Amino acid sequence: MKKTHLSAVFILLAHLLFAQTLSQKPDSAAPYYTETSDGTKLFTKVSGSGDLCIYVHGGPGMWSDSFENLKGKNLESRLKMVYYDQRGSGRSLASVTNDYSVNRMVEDIEDIRKQLGSKKVYLMAHSFGGIIAASYAAKYGSHLKGLILVNSTLYLNDSVIGQVAYANQLTGSHIEIKDGQFMAALSEAMGLLNEKGLMYKLLTDSPQNMDILNKIDEKRPDENGFRDTVWSMDEYYGDFTKLTPGIKVPVLVITGTQDHAVGPDHYKLFRFPNQRVAKINGGHLLYYENNDEFLKTVFSFTRKKG
Repeated sequence: MKKTHLSAVFILLAHLLFAQTLSQKPDSAAPYYTETSDGTKLFTKVSGSGDLCIYVHGGPGMWSDSFENLKGKNLESRLKMVYYDQRGSGRSLASVTNDYSVNRMVEDIEDIRKQLGSKKVYLMAHSFGGIIAASYAAKYGSHLKGLILVNSTLYLNDSVIGQVAYANQLTGSHIEIKDGQFMAALSEAMGLLNEKGLMYKLLTDSPQNMDILNKIDEKRPDENGFRDTVWSMDEYYGDFTKLTPGIKVPVLVITGTQDHAVGPDHYKLFRFPNQRVAKINGGHLLYYENNDEFLKTVFSFTRKKG
């Protein structure tokens, strides 16, 4: 059955294990597995040249392959990109300790950095991955050259409010979030969008781009645990924008003018002391839709901060 991509943010309701060994060198372009400090094996791939940049994908429960193969790999001309799938997601294995906490996700990134032997790295996150990346920056800012947030949410409930409002606009409905029931309202909104064939509008204005994304995600392995677990974990619903004033590293915030998955104005909640905001025409997939501008923006940031 064809898989439907239901947002790299947390839009409702979304084992190909490469025959590689952990003995492979981290600087190899071939995929390998990173064994974390708690024994969980994470799919990892390093490719490109330049400063090290670890990419934190969205979801929850998606994978890094869609970003890499939707022109994200063009970053490799000036950055050494590290693509990993979060524990219990994509090609990575489920957590051996059943630990999917924010702190454990942060430690996974730290384990990857340590194994790659780099004192400081760039961290780039998309969508839901922003929560994990910002949490890493709050704990391990001394190990970062800079933080790059691409259409990232730091507060799920705020993004849900925007999604429901946009669904109402598209469908002419009047769904309300009552008594703090954010996910119930989102479920109703997604049902209406799906019924009218408009689900893709949350990510892109182009059905063709959505088809390309879906073809990549058809190859994504079945659930390994994160997505099934995350919705019952209260901490992921917290307001992570509260972390931003205390994160002192240089931050590049890239926001899509038509991003209705996270919200085109969501970035206004961020209060990083050393932040630069870049608005790029496009939706949640702006790195694909407007790749030249995306690359120019990222490279300008890393060139000055590297």
